[in-house]
Amino acid sequence: MDVDTRLLRYFAAVAEEGNLTRAAERLFVSQPALTKQVRQLESQLGVRLFTRSHTGMTLTEPGAALAARVPTLLASWDSVLRETRGAASRASRVLRIGFLGSAVNEATQDIIAAFTASRPGWRVEMRQGSWGNPTAGLSAGDVDAGLLRLPFPGQENLRVEPLLTEPRWVALSSAHPLASAPEIAFGALWEEPFVAAPPETGAWRDYWLATDARQGREPLIGAVTDQPDAWLTAIANGYGVALAPESAARFYNRPGITYRPVTGISPSQVAVAWAPADDDNLVIQDFVQCCLELRR
Repeated sequence: MDVDTRLLRYFAAVAEEGNLTRAAERLFVSQPALTKQVRQLESQLGVRLFTRSHTGMTLTEPGAALAARVPTLLASWDSVLRETRGAASRASRVLRIGFLGSAVNEATQDIIAAFTASRPGWRVEMRQGSWGNPTAGLSAGDVDAGLLRLPFPGQENLRVEPLLTEPRWVALSSAHPLASAPEIAFGALWEEPFVAAPPETGAWRDYWLATDARQGREPLIGAVTDQPDAWLTAIANGYGVALAPESAARFYNRPGITYRPVTGISPSQVAVAWAPADDDNLVIQDFVQCCLELRR
């Protein structure tokens, strides 16, 4: 019997979290989709893996037996996959870098130039991720390293080095009554509908809704998007406002949208991130060092 490793990863997350909602946020999937995948695995194996109740998900005896084996199995497969992709990367001399938004802003091209100077014959392939996957493919091993916004779900499992900090601003329709204000207190936005990331992104979504600065008030959601174009369109159409890094005013400048500074919330950080297994990968570490030059 062949079992998709994706189903095993979903099973492992539910087993570790003991809760479908938390596991879904960790995996960047919806709760109904995760439930369907768990049931599919149970159907393939012909056993019941969890006992479901209002308190959460409890492993059955067969489920506990599988949970004891799965981490080792997945770690072994991840190692094989990383080595295979690493060999392909070395053969083609391509370093794959995942990023969100504008990566590290104007410094991106300088980093790429510094890396290619240190590694003649290599090139950097930038792969933009959707906001529905805040690690831009790094957690899945689809890229070699990432230029990512903090905080993001799963960052505790990766090496993370902050590179720059910038204020969070608000993007709003130019027809919005607050668009003419020189700066806006975050409290003035509490009753505004927001354009948000998908719910399954968990802490990432909460950060860009600034839930910690709302004094317990639940945010109003006017639209949900996971791509820049859809995000900009929703804001321009007046479906909601959205927090964004200050640099968005330069990189996502569009008619009908106004960006304004916001007071009362913490700034945003950009970091370079990579898998601990790549601490000894000299090519990836050369790229990291080129990024760290930003801090000097």
